[in-house]
Amino acid sequence: MTINYKAEQYLEFQAIARVLHNVLMRYPNFESIQSFKDSNLGGNWPQLANSKYYKEGKCLLSLYCRTWSSVKLNDLKLDYGQLFYGPGKPVAMPWGSIYLGEQQLLNDDSTLSLKRFYKKNEISFDLEYNQPSDHIALIYAALDRLLEQAAENMENKNVLDIIKVLMLQHMLPWTSRCLELIIKHANTDFYKGIGLLALDFEIELSKLMGTLTMPVRLLK
Repeated sequence: MTINYKAEQYLEFQAIARVLHNVLMRYPNFESIQSFKDSNLGGNWPQLANSKYYKEGKCLLSLYCRTWSSVKLNDLKLDYGQLFYGPGKPVAMPWGSIYLGEQQLLNDDSTLSLKRFYKKNEISFDLEYNQPSDHIALIYAALDRLLEQAAENMENKNVLDIIKVLMLQHMLPWTSRCLELIIKHANTDFYKGIGLLALDFEIELSKLMGTLTMPVRLLK
């Protein structure tokens, strides 16, 4: 595998990480979904592998974007809310400590460990509002930056080690469960498609980085 091809792979994964961050970080608005429709996001989604997650996710996202109109916005916002924030208890809470901590609390030990990891590796975020560091969208944001760095400097093995630690210790132990809940409970094809494509992304990035994890007992 040539260096240029490997760099292209990193950039492909980076582009997906950026989309996932933007989609999962905040409530949808008309302009963002319209831009996905205009750019044919579903049809142009990179094929990392010909997996069942990719094929179903791309189909759902493509159909949703093709038929998008402003009349769908309220249902999409309601779906985002019931998945991630409520009202009531959200069904796919996006914070790692909910899945890893005995008490299922925000900002628990696993969150603090991730904050130390971010600080050590000079990873920071400019947030519109306070958010626990282990929000799944922030992990994707960190991957976005790190994969870009890896593509820009293929000789820098340190950044690859940082990516592997992020994935092995802070992402892979719990994010697939969160994505499974998104897929199961999403009321719109948009979020179900995103959940499937995110799962495909994590599986294929794990293969690329050689980050296979041992089973972890999850609390949710």
